[in-house]
Amino acid sequence: MKKRALPAILALSLTLELSSFPFLGQAQEKKEILLVVGNVSIDKEEFLHLLAKEKESDSAAISLTRKEFEENFESFLNYKLKVIEAESIKLDKSEEFNLEFSSIKESLVAPFLIKNSIEEGELKKVYARLQEIVRARHILFQFPSNPSNEDSIAVLKMALKVKAELENGGDFSALALTYSDDPSAKVNKGDLGYFTGLQMVQQFEEAAYTLPFGSISDPILTDFGYHIIQVNGRQANPGEVQVSHILVRFDLGNVAQEENARRKISDIYAEIQKESTLWEEIVQSYSEDSVTKSLGGLLPWFGVGTMIPEFEMASFSLTEIGEVSPPIKTSYGYHILRLEEKRGLQPYEEVEQSIRSKILRNSKTEMIQSQVIAIQKARFGFQENESEISKLVDAVTATDLMGFGTAIEEKSLSSNELFKVNSTSYSVKDLWKFMQSEEITPKGDGTFLDRWLNKFIEATLKKTEEGDLEKNNKDYQMLLKEYSDGILLFSLTNQEVWQKGLNDTLGQQEFFAKNIQNYQWKIRVQAYLTKVNDASKLENARKSLQNKGFNPDSFAAFEADYRANYPNAYATESGTFEYEEHPILSRVDLNKPYQELEVEGVSYVLVVGKVYPPGPRKFEEARGLVIRDFQAFLDQALTKRLKEKYPVQINSGVKEKAFEDLTN
Repeated sequence: MKKRALPAILALSLTLELSSFPFLGQAQEKKEILLVVGNVSIDKEEFLHLLAKEKESDSAAISLTRKEFEENFESFLNYKLKVIEAESIKLDKSEEFNLEFSSIKESLVAPFLIKNSIEEGELKKVYARLQEIVRARHILFQFPSNPSNEDSIAVLKMALKVKAELENGGDFSALALTYSDDPSAKVNKGDLGYFTGLQMVQQFEEAAYTLPFGSISDPILTDFGYHIIQVNGRQANPGEVQVSHILVRFDLGNVAQEENARRKISDIYAEIQKESTLWEEIVQSYSEDSVTKSLGGLLPWFGVGTMIPEFEMASFSLTEIGEVSPPIKTSYGYHILRLEEKRGLQPYEEVEQSIRSKILRNSKTEMIQSQVIAIQKARFGFQENESEISKLVDAVTATDLMGFGTAIEEKSLSSNELFKVNSTSYSVKDLWKFMQSEEITPKGDGTFLDRWLNKFIEATLKKTEEGDLEKNNKDYQMLLKEYSDGILLFSLTNQEVWQKGLNDTLGQQEFFAKNIQNYQWKIRVQAYLTKVNDASKLENARKSLQNKGFNPDSFAAFEADYRANYPNAYATESGTFEYEEHPILSRVDLNKPYQELEVEGVSYVLVVGKVYPPGPRKFEEARGLVIRDFQAFLDQALTKRLKEKYPVQINSGVKEKAFEDLTN
């Protein structure tokens, strides 16, 4: 279902603004009843909250005149009347309401969840790390395919042995060449160069950013194996750079090709030094990078740890915009670089979404989720029934839903307790219902039963947290009520005002007849107006239009001629216009058929036709205005009817105190 934009109520212009909500679940706070609508009591704080939100103010004091206060109070009252009426006719029980509110609720709850707090903390942590770049070297010890426990222990022992050698003065580069399973170690001897946050797997990054300079890490386990890490450089992040380049390729190991490439790049570099040389022309003529040569060699912005070290170092070494590097050699060939622009690390607000999307794609997601579950378990008194879970594991070996359902029924396991949350017990039967309600079988490590049980626990804890927020979090309660009331207000207004005003043709005509005085034409005039954009073509317009009267054939011939020969010379409009309302026609003499005038330095040529006196519009001519006014009439009638239906009692003392609270 398409989501509608929620209307606003309680603006000074009396437009609709969605914001009202009694402070539920706060029984310890004494309510000051501002008014009673029917049998519904509405407290002062609800009104003050709504006004503060309308004014986008966190301050206790809001600048508000008495007149503005009374207008806002009246709008608030009308708003509450409509929400109460919507509830009385069960609009809050409709399928449409439930679908829309459920959809909105998913997005509303997100900022209040434990997960959001942890994610926000992780985002700030990552951004803090981005302020620094780290240089590290490592020795990797990989596991064999499908390793046994013995294999894992053997790899760990080897890592510990090499660590001991390093601590006893062993040469890191030599040991990396000898032991590292990282293929790049044959070239870089374990040196990974500089990198920053989110460029390494999480465990490696954590170790690199927490290790003291020069110290040797314990074996760090990642998906690649065990790593021995040493940090050998730290400095402030230089930000990002954009360069363009010229590339001359050669095959590594082909000495003749490399020599030819070296000579060619030297000749190109010499050519660039000449003052008459254009960089873009040299790139187009000589660069062998087919992707960038048509773009002047321009590469995307990049930061530290993105490019191969030689290219990156040369790029960041350039200091002046337009500065050209000497030829540099990389595994791709020889390059000449030109600095296009540099910029520092972007503000947090500008990179927040980029960091968030990267976090969601790497191993930090699992870490965040595990922290969330741990906090939820502690907060909501999670107790696992280990003995009953063990019985279930031993009794059920099925690897599909049908087999699982059959097994628990045959072995009478449905009532067995799996865990408790806030003293509420969840059984095998609850797990089975959850499994049947889910569309996708969970993936991951562990057995079929392990994956389903973990997902069930996760879903139960999340539901418990959301229920706790609804019960105890004042801000979340207010937000839920605000959007719930907004949907109800929209639905009632749409039903009783907008659609009725749009579709009730008979009602429109009756309203038009009763209010005909509001739908009167002022003096109208037939006119053909030509704006002369090119002053040199004024004479041409004059010859085409002067002394020919209000003649559509003359107008058509004029337009055909200028559109064919000088289409931008004129702009024309033709029709019957209200004389006093038109910015150009209001300046002309209606008794002269042909006129020329200048307005703000622009020449206009006008041909005037019939002049119509003031008089009533036909219904068809006023229908758009009638519908608008008819809907406003229906809205006023609805408010009047609701005030008659629901007696309103206003506590004048509390109302005055509300005004004082706002203005003091």
